[in-house]
Amino acid sequence: MIYNFEHDTDRKHQYSEKWDVAKNELPMWIADMDFPTAPCVQDAIIKRAKQGIFGYTYVPDAWKDAYIHWWKVRYGVYLKRDYMLFAEGVIPSISSALRSLMRPGEKVLVTTPVYHVFFDIIENNGITANESPLIYVDGKYSIDWEDLEERMADPATTVFLLCNPHNPTGTIWRREELLRIGELAQTYHVKVISDEIHCDLVDPGYSYTPFASVSRACARVSLSLVSPSKTFNLAGIHSSAVVVLNENLRNKIARGLKMEELSRPGVFAIDTTIAAYTKGADWVDELRSVLADNKQYVRERLKTELPKVKVIYSHGTYLMWLDCSAITNDADSLIKLIREKSGLVLTSGTEFRGHGSCFLRMNAATQRERLSDGVDRLVKALKDL
Repeated sequence: MIYNFEHDTDRKHQYSEKWDVAKNELPMWIADMDFPTAPCVQDAIIKRAKQGIFGYTYVPDAWKDAYIHWWKVRYGVYLKRDYMLFAEGVIPSISSALRSLMRPGEKVLVTTPVYHVFFDIIENNGITANESPLIYVDGKYSIDWEDLEERMADPATTVFLLCNPHNPTGTIWRREELLRIGELAQTYHVKVISDEIHCDLVDPGYSYTPFASVSRACARVSLSLVSPSKTFNLAGIHSSAVVVLNENLRNKIARGLKMEELSRPGVFAIDTTIAAYTKGADWVDELRSVLADNKQYVRERLKTELPKVKVIYSHGTYLMWLDCSAITNDADSLIKLIREKSGLVLTSGTEFRGHGSCFLRMNAATQRERLSDGVDRLVKALKDL
């Protein structure tokens, strides 16, 4: 390996949301890696910082060209500069898009369990979540097509908020599944907001399919949200792109971003994105191998040492979805118990709704020594249950 993903990192006392915990606690909850970003990105930040001037910044063609390069080389998708809008982040983009596309009282369709912040956005904007539970059989997830179509057909449902790949289950939606979603959305006049922030972090040998690339219907009804923030661990930089092929829809989204002052980049947002997407491919490929090995390590240890906790076998994201239904249906109480007994901090599946009250979410994007410590703590806390 060229890059060192085992170098210990100390993130305490740095205003880290993840690491602001007690001295003996180990946080493995929020989707934030413990790996320093790629050296090429660090170099870009240092170069800009040394200039010492941090004034207003505009979005150059080079920023768009970096996205074009990345999606062409890795996914065989040909974007155009006109398709892309700068935004400060995926979550602000979703919130702005909902305000641009919906009215209070309307419904946004989600497949649960799903990324818990979706519900905060939905409720904060005065609209309603229309939940279509995913089918869960033998440790695998699939869409309940009959239920999904019934909910799309509801005249009050005007947006489908898709997570591709899916957080927290790690499911990578297949092309035929995305095609069917696009066809249903077109039939029932529903817009699709596709959150694709985890797109690059899939296991070696696997690849996600960009929703808008599947068919004309998918391109016509959707906007896709992408960013280097998860891939390169740059959440604090606040840089993302909203990709919209439909010109009328793009104009509507652009007005919303501009009105809400979300389209002005911070001084590091441009340089980091360009460096990541033009020079960071080798680093990402090694990262994917490290993450896949980490997930396999957790699966093997829990299978042997904590067999009542079933790890959902998936190929997307570095987040592990742990089925604890054999020991609890109250994930909130379980994470509290684990934290009290071992200091390990996980996320309760209850936050993701659906049947999440029987699940925990663990972040495996950390050094192996730290990951081993986390599994030790989990086994110790739960071995008597």
